[in-house]
Amino acid sequence: MTNPLIRPARPDDAETIGDIYNHYIRNTHVTFDMEAEPLDYWERWMHQFDETGPYRLLVADRGQVDGFASSTRFKDRGGYDQTVMTSVYLRPVATGEGLGGKLYSALFDALATETVHRALAWIALPNDASVSLHKRFGFKETGTMTEVGYKFDQYIDVLMMERALVWKR
Repeated sequence: MTNPLIRPARPDDAETIGDIYNHYIRNTHVTFDMEAEPLDYWERWMHQFDETGPYRLLVADRGQVDGFASSTRFKDRGGYDQTVMTSVYLRPVATGEGLGGKLYSALFDALATETVHRALAWIALPNDASVSLHKRFGFKETGTMTEVGYKFDQYIDVLMMERALVWKR
């Protein structure tokens, strides 16, 4: 595996990020989005991120973007401003190489300088690889919502996990 450059996403990464995520929409239950999104959606979606602050979008670049990690707003209410949702998505051919861990490591290093108190992850089950990754990064299971998702003609449970973050002032 070529050592990836982990960097903030750029506007020209939108198409690749969309391709990666759209694969998961079309082929897996790990997202409950039902329809793949066009490029202009991904271009707009990327506007929520910045190179500073709690909402980050990092990519793993090995000559092409092979994955991304993000921290996004949990809820649109001021009392939740110190809580983020986190996720990692990789090209299917790039899984099992430790790339998700490298992305998460860089994401949490970046968040350590921000006023983020909790990171949350909601994982559609089964997804042993994602659960394992999150546990490796200190996430604890907080509960399971049963049959809250429906995709590919089946109900899907969602595991809720959280990680406490200590920001450095």
